[in-house]
Amino acid sequence: MIQRTPARIEARDTSTCPEPINAKTDHRDWQQILSQSVTTPEQLLERLGLSQEAWYKGALSGHRLFPIRVPEPYLARIQPGNPDDPLLRQVLPVARESEAHPDFVTDPLQEDGAIQTTGLIRKYTSRALLMVTGQCAINCRYCFRRHFPYGDHKLSQNDRQQVVESLMSSPEINEVILSGGDPLAANDRLLSQWSSLLDSIPHLRRLRIHSRLPVVIPQRVCNKLLDWLSRSRLQKVLVIHVNHPAEIDQRTREALRQLSAAGVTLLNQSVILKGVNDDSATLCELSETLFEAGVMPYYLHAFDPVSGAHHFHVSDDKAIQLVNNMLKTLPGFLVPKLVRELPGQPSKTPLNLGS
Repeated sequence: MIQRTPARIEARDTSTCPEPINAKTDHRDWQQILSQSVTTPEQLLERLGLSQEAWYKGALSGHRLFPIRVPEPYLARIQPGNPDDPLLRQVLPVARESEAHPDFVTDPLQEDGAIQTTGLIRKYTSRALLMVTGQCAINCRYCFRRHFPYGDHKLSQNDRQQVVESLMSSPEINEVILSGGDPLAANDRLLSQWSSLLDSIPHLRRLRIHSRLPVVIPQRVCNKLLDWLSRSRLQKVLVIHVNHPAEIDQRTREALRQLSAAGVTLLNQSVILKGVNDDSATLCELSETLFEAGVMPYYLHAFDPVSGAHHFHVSDDKAIQLVNNMLKTLPGFLVPKLVRELPGQPSKTPLNLGS
């Protein structure tokens, strides 16, 4: 979920989005916070008290390949002066990103071949993925779409009608997944329009949203978002993306509580990342923290071999060992499914945990 172009707020709604979360302490709305994100190596290193001499050259080389974007609420959870902070590792560019590895490619899931019409990807029989926007609130260094040509798939008004017609003519589809980029980086006026269009397709049952925004900018959970979600006739599922328990703070918990109160089912997906969460104690704590916040652990993804991110790779053998250790510690409902997404397969592929 990334944006490779300069930041912009797509179809910005100029009216104020009332902020239900601790409004007395922060009167900025989510769009203001997003627009004020850290976007340069100098800013990031200075903000976190890290040595420019030690880190700037590598950060700049990675930034040129895939630009930095870190919003303040996420930045505030990173321990200053600690280059090994697991949240920092997810957003700090490093020199190794410029190294070429033959097994790491720009389109690891071969999504180009699954694009049915502009903005609509069909990889599965009963679900369709709608690329609402190419923008994200945060640029994660391991993103499997860090090379995706979002500029070639920007939805116009005509494209929107074509998407609806394609879905109308596909009665086997019962679920639409809003993706991107991050779909919640689009404003609520646009998202409400999409919600109404999808509501009008009779064979759709569910609306699923994959978003990191309620985690990295919890202020995104505002009254307008809750309003259109509550009005939709479809069952709503929000899959957030948290890799480490330190990503969930009190404000994030409150945002998640409000989503749940609006009738949204909350799930989490994570990626196993070297130096971030590749130990069973961290993964167990993550599951416990998520459940306390009202979120069910859903998927734990084996790493997608995307070019520029090989330094995050964790072997399948180690991933399997980690999940088997989790099974010894946690109740089964708190252990996410260990899966890999393979191009051309009709679903996620579970990794065999052995006997």
